[in-house]
Amino acid sequence: MYEAVHPYPDGRSTPARYAREAARGGFEGVVVRGRSAVDEGCGAGRADGGDGGGGDGDNGDTPAGPFGAVADRYGLDVVDAVEVSGDDRSSVSGAIGNYRPKTTLLLVRGGDDDVNRLAVEQVQVDVLTRPMRGDGGFNHVLAKAARDNGVRVEFDLSSVLRRDGGHRVQALQDLRLLRKLVTKFDVPYVVSANPRSHLQLRAPRELAALGEVVGFEAAEIREGLAEWGRLAARNRERSSDSFIAPGVQRGRYEEDHRGTR
Repeated sequence: MYEAVHPYPDGRSTPARYAREAARGGFEGVVVRGRSAVDEGCGAGRADGGDGGGGDGDNGDTPAGPFGAVADRYGLDVVDAVEVSGDDRSSVSGAIGNYRPKTTLLLVRGGDDDVNRLAVEQVQVDVLTRPMRGDGGFNHVLAKAARDNGVRVEFDLSSVLRRDGGHRVQALQDLRLLRKLVTKFDVPYVVSANPRSHLQLRAPRELAALGEVVGFEAAEIREGLAEWGRLAARNRERSSDSFIAPGVQRGRYEEDHRGTR
């Protein structure tokens, strides 16, 4: 199971600090969701900067990816990702095309109706995050589009964990509505607590227990946490030199066949 975290400067901790705490909590990996350049100029692979408590080093690129050294040190997978955000449909669309070849996972931060629609209609997008944020919404039309284009929808548990009063009540209502749509239309999904500091990480068993309290089944939460890893594995396979098309890979037979022409 994986958690998708916000690194410095969007968050308050380095990827190394997240990886260390995630490994202790029982995660198999973390997705480091860097903010895109639509509005801030911060893309995937940013592992530099302080986290309020001193850096953990290990910020260089390696053949295993931009976080290979961090992954090796803490014994878990560290996935590079870009989270595109912005209120202008055209700029978000441009960022999707720009970042897709450069990152393992491409996320679009939702909340605006136009951005939500754009994200679920793009096969290049892996995950629509925070679809119920702000004035945005999610309905049966968007659910069908997400299913048809293979765009995962994020169940964001952060407001339930870190807000109270009316804000928490609204977050619960949004989660239950989103779950109803996801279940009815068989929409693929991921789950995250959206931590912005390593102190906000919650172990998989804690998130599963929280899910049961708010109306999910524990297995649904675990499935959503695991989906991050499956997405990363799929995209890495597709970006490999041996990949030709889904279900078709370049291998020894093809090389021998070409050599006999």
